[in-house]
Amino acid sequence: MDTSVKCVIFDASGADIDAICAVARNGAEVTIGADAIAGIEAAYACLARHAGEGKAIYGVSTGLGAAVDTRLDPTKDFGQHRIPRPRAVGVGRFAEADEVRAMMAARVARFCLGYSGVSPDVAQALVGMLNRSVYPKVPMTGSIGEADLPPLAHIALVLVGEGRAILPDGREVSGADALAAAGLAQPSFGIKDGLSLISSNAGSVGLACLLLQDIGRVFAAHIGAVALSYEGFRASLDPLDPLARRLRPGPGQGDAAAAVRSLLEGGDLTKPGAARRLQDPLSLRCVPSVSGAALHALRGAWAATELELRSGDDNPSVLAAEDVVLPTGNFDPTHMVLAFDTLALALARLAAMTAERIMKLLSPGFSDLPRFLAPEGVGANGFGALQKTVAALTAEIGHLAMPMPFAVTPVADRVEDYASLAMSVIDKTGRLVEKLRYLTAIELIVAARAIDLRGAIELGEGTKALFAAIRSIVPPLEVDRSPSNDIYALADGIAAGTLVGPLLTLK
Repeated sequence: MDTSVKCVIFDASGADIDAICAVARNGAEVTIGADAIAGIEAAYACLARHAGEGKAIYGVSTGLGAAVDTRLDPTKDFGQHRIPRPRAVGVGRFAEADEVRAMMAARVARFCLGYSGVSPDVAQALVGMLNRSVYPKVPMTGSIGEADLPPLAHIALVLVGEGRAILPDGREVSGADALAAAGLAQPSFGIKDGLSLISSNAGSVGLACLLLQDIGRVFAAHIGAVALSYEGFRASLDPLDPLARRLRPGPGQGDAAAAVRSLLEGGDLTKPGAARRLQDPLSLRCVPSVSGAALHALRGAWAATELELRSGDDNPSVLAAEDVVLPTGNFDPTHMVLAFDTLALALARLAAMTAERIMKLLSPGFSDLPRFLAPEGVGANGFGALQKTVAALTAEIGHLAMPMPFAVTPVADRVEDYASLAMSVIDKTGRLVEKLRYLTAIELIVAARAIDLRGAIELGEGTKALFAAIRSIVPPLEVDRSPSNDIYALADGIAAGTLVGPLLTLK
């Protein structure tokens, strides 16, 4: 993603993951394109016409959820500004600023598709909150993934002058005071605006965009760590040969092998006879297969998330060109949830391989290097105790990779008797990725230490640059010291995407 992007235009085709991340993390301003404005206006006019004809329209001329059997006059009985109040039921930790911005940006992007029936004023008001850096306080537990009603309701409360928000200077104020401080007028709600603001899985989708960016950066660092481990172990490069992929073209296998091989080019490990063994442990030999499968899963989750960003998920949806107001179940993102469940399982396998490569480098029986890569001196431990951290991280990653339950307590008087648990899946996968980031940082540290101990070897062009980047942050281990600060520092570099640049396309 180009971090220099200052403005993002959301048009009638929706948005992509890079655009959401630019808004959420780089502060890019949002503009609604002219074609999107026209589509929003047409859908709102279509909805108003249908409502004016006395038709039963869910959430417009009827109650919500179990109260769908209650008829209402949309012009008299039920102000849409009331809808967020009883649905702002979130608890738990509060969303970070980039998470709030991602959720808001995803909702705006889908408004721009022209299927929501939202009024132009409310759509622009949400854009105004983004561009003036007004961040609603959003508790992150409450959504069961059949539209992210609770978190989106906390955002919507600010637009009705209620709830709480954080201003750019860090002050927490009421929704009304936040809008006033930002110079924004509180919008008048149209006949579906309250429902349009909350009846979407935009919370899960926005957070998924941030998570995919994080995973992409960890995966790039993982490829770099693998290449450094090849150097430190003096492993055979035969499994990276393109002929292996020709024999068995596994998903992502060729791309993963080529990415590792590209970092090793120019070094003496690519020369005949450089490898220490005819066959290495599977954690080195099977990198193309396992990392390739993880890359394939990552691309699947990326595609599923972008499909959501470019699709209408409102219930009901408004198709102005067809003059139809259509009830849907498109707020259910099960396909995306399954993609992330698969991705989490794939990342856990990366973690298992990473842990084994670390252990092999620390074992003199495999590496032909000092035990635990310890510095000289009686009683030196090196990275011996770090094995415990590796084991703990790997176990916790495996636990977090387990899929969420597929049976959930029914709600809304048992009308809502299924749930995707999308936000919960995104949340646990995010915690998994944090631990994988630490584990990858440990492999980088251990592999760099192994390279130090190898003496006069010529690294590949890519591994040489990565080794230098590590050594600019983490000095060589000359005497025993706590490695914790080194791990944190490298993990921060991985998270920022500054340690290893993009090596593979994720789309």
